[in-house]
Amino acid sequence: MNTSFHPLPPGYTHVQHTFEPVFDEHSRILILGSFPSVKSRENQFYYGHPQNRFWKLMALLLNVPVPQSIDEKKTMLLTHGLALWDVIASCDIKGSSDSSIKNAVPADISRILKAADIQTIIANGGTAFRLYGRYCEPVTGRPAVLCPSTSPANAAFSLERLMECWKPVMNLV
Repeated sequence: MNTSFHPLPPGYTHVQHTFEPVFDEHSRILILGSFPSVKSRENQFYYGHPQNRFWKLMALLLNVPVPQSIDEKKTMLLTHGLALWDVIASCDIKGSSDSSIKNAVPADISRILKAADIQTIIANGGTAFRLYGRYCEPVTGRPAVLCPSTSPANAAFSLERLMECWKPVMNLV
């Protein structure tokens, strides 16, 4: 019996993604993050950090009020043909630091691709883009479009600059 145990490096936690993707058969654009932040894991929904601009950005792009509740967020996405998930199903991570992700296990993106006619796959930030390219694109055979991260860590991009980058990609469908 193999009883080998590999301890995690200091500061790391092994974390499993615990909430489901948002999609239905009408979804046409799939937006992928890397892995939920500590705040998102606490809230059990995507982009839960109050400083993350994802929900404000989507509301501006879609010309709708910023959704507040999880149900409002799901409704906004599904009403506009958007699907949302993360590239990673589980990993070892330090807090919310994407750059610290180790031992990543990819999510099964094919679930969404089989259920919906996804026209565009958008990676929300460089880490999601790199991880998608490494783990998912070889399986799906479909490239992702890189958009700048909505994370507060991406302070170089104002909400206006994010809009300029995301808008042409969102209009592909």
